[in-house]
Amino acid sequence: MLARILCSAVIGIDAYIVEVEVDIAGGLPAFTTVGLPETAVKESRERVKAAILNSGYRFPDDRITVNLAPAHIKKDGTGFDLPIAVGLLAATHGLDQNELGRYLILGELSLDGRVKPVAGSLPMALAARQAGYDGIIVPQENAREAAVVDGICVYPAETLSQVIEHFADGPTLRVVEADRNTLLRNRVPSASDFADVVGQEHAKRAIEVAAAGGHNVLMIGPPGSGKTMLARRIPSVLPALSFEEAVETTKIYSVVGLLGHRQALVENRPFRAPHHTISDAGLIGGGHVPRPGEVSLAHNGVLFLDELPEFKKHVLEVMRQPLEDRRVTIARAASTLTYPAAFMLVAAMNPCPCGYLGDERHACRCSIPQIQRYRSKVSGPLMDRIDIHVEVPAVAFHDLTAPAKGEGSEIIRQRVAAARAIQRDRFRRARIHSNAQMNSRQIKTHCAVDRHSTELLEKAIDKLGLSARAYNRILKIARTLADLAGQPDIAARHIAEAIQYRNLDRV
Repeated sequence: MLARILCSAVIGIDAYIVEVEVDIAGGLPAFTTVGLPETAVKESRERVKAAILNSGYRFPDDRITVNLAPAHIKKDGTGFDLPIAVGLLAATHGLDQNELGRYLILGELSLDGRVKPVAGSLPMALAARQAGYDGIIVPQENAREAAVVDGICVYPAETLSQVIEHFADGPTLRVVEADRNTLLRNRVPSASDFADVVGQEHAKRAIEVAAAGGHNVLMIGPPGSGKTMLARRIPSVLPALSFEEAVETTKIYSVVGLLGHRQALVENRPFRAPHHTISDAGLIGGGHVPRPGEVSLAHNGVLFLDELPEFKKHVLEVMRQPLEDRRVTIARAASTLTYPAAFMLVAAMNPCPCGYLGDERHACRCSIPQIQRYRSKVSGPLMDRIDIHVEVPAVAFHDLTAPAKGEGSEIIRQRVAAARAIQRDRFRRARIHSNAQMNSRQIKTHCAVDRHSTELLEKAIDKLGLSARAYNRILKIARTLADLAGQPDIAARHIAEAIQYRNLDRV
């Protein structure tokens, strides 16, 4: 007796179709799984047997062989439990193979026959639609996530018995649908607001510019000046996620298993703040079973690295590729995986090891060699990929006690969204979305400056000792400043302000 069930597995953040072939033959009782199964898949035989018996069905006392095709790809995860159980019962109960072939089936089984949630149901639903199947049967907890995919019927199941009855007695499972138009309307407003930040007007302006152009930003200041407070409020001024961006981000969180209970989409832009003890695999991704790292979990959002020089130098260096390419490629002997990593880098550091260099109220105890060693922990190539450097000084007492509040996040977000809209229109035929992503040719096209601006740039480079690599960065920032002002051309005042955001380039 032979049965064939369609399932799915994930490589990277994309799913592929797996054929679960179940053969029941005469001989001594045995249960063999082939097709490069990992440990979790091999252990499924115990879960499947208990689930079938506790659901009231007979488990065949014969020689059982389960093949997972394609056999050259390693299979991992617990989502094969349900298709293996359905295949066994389909072979023994004579279920219609043509009807079974119309569905993709996935789910983990409990010992009592309940269907438990699995990771990656969203990319699996996308794979089922692309392959042209009529529907996908998923655990109840994954139903809303899979229903985000348009053009395929999603059937939630709570028990193994419900799935068998669906094929034995006619369609009994109900289709669940998701209203794509209202999913992102449930976006929870950020609890952090820039209105709570007192003083630091220069830093707030720099963050607004960074958010408007998608620029990476580095904040430098003494302890307690508010660098972390400012960073955690950046998502509140970023434009809302589009539906396409939400699906991209949700695929990553679905594969890792970080989606909330019955959550359909990631509604808010991610904000990831890993500790400085993180490994390179934790930051970039990888491991024995490769999985996305923090740079991919921050896709379409913010990656905040506090105390930047405290991170291991080799960990920071591996960020250079995703900052440049907006994706991470992890090469292994058997395969090469690519994860998206289009994030806005926000970093914070002290000006020196003790933190009080340049502070009027505290004396710096660091020697010049100590300061040089501290700053050299962040390499020049990495610093070259950070557009904006902004100083965050200690807040004065009269600012702390001032009753008036600053501008709120919603007002800033409206200006940022307007600037981003200009950039989307500007780059509608290119594969970029913001000013920070422009290459040299696009800078020449979109960042033309007049004679006064050229003279100002020349003086800045000569007199302030700005490096040559700062030139393109200044033009990008000036382009964003012009977009915030709603002006088509870059003016000298935009160049002058942009120069103020390149402090670390000065000799």
